[in-house]
Amino acid sequence: MPLGDVPLGEEPLGEEVWSAESGHAHHPLIVLVHGAMDRSASMLKLSRRLDDEYRVLRYDRRGYGHSAAHPGPFAMADQVADLVGLLAGRRAVLVGHSYGGNVAMATAAQHGNLVAGVAIYESPLPWEPFWPPTSVKASAAGASAPTMEQAADAAEAFMRRLIGHERWLALPERTRLSRRAEGMALVNELKDLREHKPWDGSDVKVPVIVGVGSRAGERYRSGMAHVADSIAGASLVCLQDRDHDAPTAAPDQFRRELIEPLLQRVGPPWRTASD
Repeated sequence: MPLGDVPLGEEPLGEEVWSAESGHAHHPLIVLVHGAMDRSASMLKLSRRLDDEYRVLRYDRRGYGHSAAHPGPFAMADQVADLVGLLAGRRAVLVGHSYGGNVAMATAAQHGNLVAGVAIYESPLPWEPFWPPTSVKASAAGASAPTMEQAADAAEAFMRRLIGHERWLALPERTRLSRRAEGMALVNELKDLREHKPWDGSDVKVPVIVGVGSRAGERYRSGMAHVADSIAGASLVCLQDRDHDAPTAAPDQFRRELIEPLLQRVGPPWRTASD
């Protein structure tokens, strides 16, 4: 969920899921899926490291960025449906960061014919008994029926934890209000993630590479090891000197050490589900 130099005040375009594609139309497709309280713009640096050889699709998940006006619901089933709709029958390699990794894994488990391979990086596993319940993510998803104000407060707390109090207070008021408005998406998608296991490793039949930064906390280190152990043939990769913002802070390393090994395992160019 890194923000880096990403604009924080993008205007929503409507109630549809916004997406953008770059690279040659006939090149193999890679989809980049962002995390909670983030947007596709945070994947732009990584996209630019890929679109010389691949067709790259980025999108703002429902409730965020250009898709902020989406009314929901925000459950995993809806997230998967959005991604499948954007694929439009094309076969793709999916790269998911944080919550986006769970969207990628759930799509691979349910629609394996559309997925050639998956790379995930530091994805939360709040449905697992070992995942700590005391994080901002877990507490934000705790309310059974949060009000708009409660959801907005949860989003603000999340952002303050993510970017720091001083940077949050330095943002224009309009930007702070727009990020608070994303609280309902945050609370509901994380509540659903905690209460409903979104995917099972035994259902994922494609090559998978799981990433974690060397600076990650114990929950991500143990969590990503658990994911790699639960999927036949999956590999665990540790990015040295990196933490949760690796896709934004180190896009070259992220491509070289996480995505390229996956593409080598996937093999010859993938095209459509019917190829």
